[in-house]
Amino acid sequence: MGDFETLAYEERNAVAWVTLNRPDVLNAVNTTMQRELASVWRALRNSDTVRCVVLTGAGERAFTTGRDRSEALSANESMAESSPSRRTGFGSTDFHFNGADDQIGPKSADLWIPVVAAVNGIACGGAFFLLGEADIIIASDNATFFDPHVSSGLAATYESIHMAHRMPFGEIARIALMGSHERVSAQRAYEIGLISEVLAPGDLAAQAAWIAESIASQPALPLQATVRSLWMARELTRQQALDMGWSMIALGNQPEPREEGLRAFASGKRVPWRLR
Repeated sequence: MGDFETLAYEERNAVAWVTLNRPDVLNAVNTTMQRELASVWRALRNSDTVRCVVLTGAGERAFTTGRDRSEALSANESMAESSPSRRTGFGSTDFHFNGADDQIGPKSADLWIPVVAAVNGIACGGAFFLLGEADIIIASDNATFFDPHVSSGLAATYESIHMAHRMPFGEIARIALMGSHERVSAQRAYEIGLISEVLAPGDLAAQAAWIAESIASQPALPLQATVRSLWMARELTRQQALDMGWSMIALGNQPEPREEGLRAFASGKRVPWRLR
């Protein structure tokens, strides 16, 4: 994997660590980070060694605050000067949308390696593009979640759509409509099912590593077929997903990983487990 300007990237124990690395601006997503995130997800599709990904943010203050508004403001002013009838993100009319925010998540790149998001500090706005496409989310107890779009005079659209699949409708409606007036604590996020675990800030990385390395210790094809099955179940009707289940079994239950699993079982070595 090449060098990145806005991301830190590391592989260890079959896990890729992707860190949003602009802590001085609360890991806000600028154009460069958009491009680099899309690039890293596409590159991981060709990896024969990575079996799980941990996505996190640098520093203790924020996972990410979403779109870099200072960059967006500059782009908007430049566009207004060149063509007063144009709006940032759109072409000649509102039917020509050029936004790239929807390309920063792993599923938008058709990546089916499991992704664990480890949230530290603020996660707001465009953070939901990433969280909405993670498979497992854990957070430190100082994490907060909110969407400031409506408070900034913007519609909370894609963020709401992503998160409506991860929490009760009334909860995402409250987050979207309250804007900057209210933040959801890590404990409340756990209660509504957005995250699966709350940890002390100092324990977040270690727990993310344990979860990811546990996942990565298992055969790749069954893992990816399972992730695809989970998302298929979310996005299709129940019967449509069941009707497609055979394809995931055919793709995931290949002889080599099955033999790997059977040998591990026959060895008599029990998987060391923890109770949650």
